[in-house]
Amino acid sequence: MKVTQERLPDSQVGLEIEIPAETLEKAYEKKVNTLARTANIPGFRKGKVPRTILLQRLGTKYVKAATLEELIQESIKKAVKQEELESLGNYRLCSDFEELLEKFNPGQSLTFSAAVDIPPSVELGDYKTLSVKAEETIYDSEQVENWLKERREQQAALIPVEDRSAQMGDVAIVDYTAHFVSEEGQKVDGKAIPGVQGTDFRVDLAEGRFIEGMVEGIVGMKPEETKELKVTFPEDYPREDLAGRPSVFTITLKELKEKELLELNDDLAGEISEFETIAELRESLEKQFIEEAEEATKKSIYDGIIAQLMAVCTADIPETLVQEEITQVLTQTAMQMEQMGMEVSRLFTQENLPKLRENARKEATERLKQSLILKELAKVEGIEVKQAVFDEKINKIKEQLSDQKIDLNRLNQMVTDELLTEATLDWLKEQATIELVPAGTLKKKEAEESSADSGEPLTATVEG
Repeated sequence: MKVTQERLPDSQVGLEIEIPAETLEKAYEKKVNTLARTANIPGFRKGKVPRTILLQRLGTKYVKAATLEELIQESIKKAVKQEELESLGNYRLCSDFEELLEKFNPGQSLTFSAAVDIPPSVELGDYKTLSVKAEETIYDSEQVENWLKERREQQAALIPVEDRSAQMGDVAIVDYTAHFVSEEGQKVDGKAIPGVQGTDFRVDLAEGRFIEGMVEGIVGMKPEETKELKVTFPEDYPREDLAGRPSVFTITLKELKEKELLELNDDLAGEISEFETIAELRESLEKQFIEEAEEATKKSIYDGIIAQLMAVCTADIPETLVQEEITQVLTQTAMQMEQMGMEVSRLFTQENLPKLRENARKEATERLKQSLILKELAKVEGIEVKQAVFDEKINKIKEQLSDQKIDLNRLNQMVTDELLTEATLDWLKEQATIELVPAGTLKKKEAEESSADSGEPLTATVEG
């Protein structure tokens, strides 16, 4: 069988395959004989249908099509084996089937084109001279004090206030409704905004709570007082019909309470943690926040390395693997939704699935590219996972999942991949030039560049 190869994009090999005339004739005759034995033709017993009657009733085109379908599949399998290709088991017919059917003649050879997926190929660029900017997160001792303050406020007793007006730090119980306002700032006649009303609604009077301007408006009010506040819903408000729209809130302060904080002592430490003393709790919190800062810095460095690496390396990925990764992305999304108590079945419907798969394509392709490049780099540089590190990680996971059934082979592979990725990134970190900048610097620069590109002014909003 004559076969011509051509390398195609997306990790495919194009095959031009010529089926010999003898093979076509034998396949056609075999198909006719098979149909003659199995076809149900009224007026004839099975296996006793004359050839001419069979072809008249079924149609020559039907017989040729059935023959051609089998021949194409068999020929591609033979071509892959003959050319010693490492196929992923997926092929695409490039020739038009109807045109092939028109050309089909049992006494003549027939040539068709197909493409098969082969394992992905990776081309590594200059990965030893990466220059990366990353954000450095620094531990701030205020984090411990803020954590303790929040817990004290959560445990605080609420004491009714009647002899003064509301101030920051209080808890206000309010009723409220909202109306849209016109460009002139006047309340639009009609019903209140549906879904934007509250009865006995608790508002903690602190910065960043509720819609911007609301807390500041409540401060100074006295119990039983009613007030109108003009505010604007944030541009990123969850309800699109409200986002960015000016409105007026009618608020009645029904109750005002102040927080009576518990004393910061060993008794409080025992109530809010597993530690017996406040000193032990502080020490644990400090260690936790230091580790979180270090992890945040490391993640920023890793992200920078990966971004640079993706820019200098390429990966040719077959569609077969892309589709498998898309399935993985959607499976993980569904599991996360279930954990959040959301109804997966309402989103993952037969009608939505094609769109969901298309939307997940970019993430799936990027994940595959990163994984393939890092694995190839580890292979080239001889980077391996240390057995002691693997054992420690796997034993920790087994202990956490001791009450669940575990697929050990899958778990071992998952842990190996994760540790190999981290080891490879650590190796790249040693080779790269790393410039650390204060946390928030790069994100601020990206926002400014994005705003400049879109021509929109930068705005800051606080969502309550």
